Amino acid sequence: MEDNGSNKTSRGATDPAVPFPGTLRAAIPHIAFLAGIFYLNFLSRIIFAPLMPTIEKGLAISHTKAGSFFFFISLGYCVAMLFSGFVNARMTHKHVIALSGLGIGATLFVLPLFPSYRGIVFCLLALGIFSGLYLPSGIAAITHLVSPDNWGKAFSVHEWAPNLAFITAPLWAELLLRWMTWRQVFFLIGGCIIVVSLAFLRLGRGGNFPGQSPDLKTLKTLMANRSFWIMIFIFGLGVGGGLGIYTMLPLYLVTERGFDQAWINTLIGLSRVSSLFMTLVSGWLTDKIGPKKAIAIIFATSGVSCILLGVFKGNLLIPMIFLQPVFAVCFFPAGFAALSKITSEDIRNVVVSLTVPFSFLIGGGALPAMIGAAGDLGSFGAGISIVGIITLGGLVALRFLKFHGE
Repeated sequence: MEDNGSNKTSRGATDPAVPFPGTLRAAIPHIAFLAGIFYLNFLSRIIFAPLMPTIEKGLAISHTKAGSFFFFISLGYCVAMLFSGFVNARMTHKHVIALSGLGIGATLFVLPLFPSYRGIVFCLLALGIFSGLYLPSGIAAITHLVSPDNWGKAFSVHEWAPNLAFITAPLWAELLLRWMTWRQVFFLIGGCIIVVSLAFLRLGRGGNFPGQSPDLKTLKTLMANRSFWIMIFIFGLGVGGGLGIYTMLPLYLVTERGFDQAWINTLIGLSRVSSLFMTLVSGWLTDKIGPKKAIAIIFATSGVSCILLGVFKGNLLIPMIFLQPVFAVCFFPAGFAALSKITSEDIRNVVVSLTVPFSFLIGGGALPAMIGAAGDLGSFGAGISIVGIITLGGLVALRFLKFHGE
């Protein structure tokens, strides 16, 4: 395949509808550019987590309302993903990626201007909407740049973005809060993503073709596909074990377990360093044993570690803060590889645009809100442990997952 990769790349360069299945090494710079945009996209959403103790005090809101921040972001994300197919059918994926970044930047400039929770909610919805436009086009661009047998590795490189965001978000929060208010932090991130998005419009490669809108025939095909519904549930658990736990972890450790906020934000950031390595391991493992077996291993380890994170107290919590994300972050290379295999190539962007939003609404919205409600009832830890138990239930769902052509 690599022997004739240069010919395919050249052919793809003249015809945007033809993929660029050359060597993975040749595609890495283009995937890295996409990962840079994805990093800022993800950072704009999860930066609320390490800032939340400060935001909660500044706005004088309850734990439940604090958890609802992530629900409203996920709700907007869900809406955007559901309708992204119609946007992708009228614009190239490259232009949709740039539109997503510019919209996020504009929203982050407006959000700090609202003095109360009610006004900020509308900005959270807008932030979710613009963020949700990226992923279907980003995934389509990556599958356009490399051949299917390299997808696991390509997605693992792309997944450095959210994992790097998990690491740096609490560190950025603690550093920037020394020099500016939490509202000014959003101004800074908004400016950065606008600059990078404009640069991608001029210099970026991949995704120079439109997607397919979710027509009635396509929707009927997906609705009748049992694996489509299974992947929504599986992705919801994958998102919940990673993003869902992360968003509420600072509040849990500061308000219920009594840790210092600055210390915990530093600790949580350091605990995610291993994720940069583990996503590459996950990509290699996915290509080696297949996405279904990889997801089974990830769910078993992530579920158990999540339960222990909610149960342990004192010094026993420290190793679990480091161990739980090691397993949770491994999900996405395997998850996206599995998602890309449940249907034919022509409707892949539609599958992503319909599967991911519901999974983020479940794992990134409903589960954090549930954990926040559990905190108001007296136990964040119980809510976190419940997420771990539900994750173990995903092992049963995997048994019924079938790929296209099986």
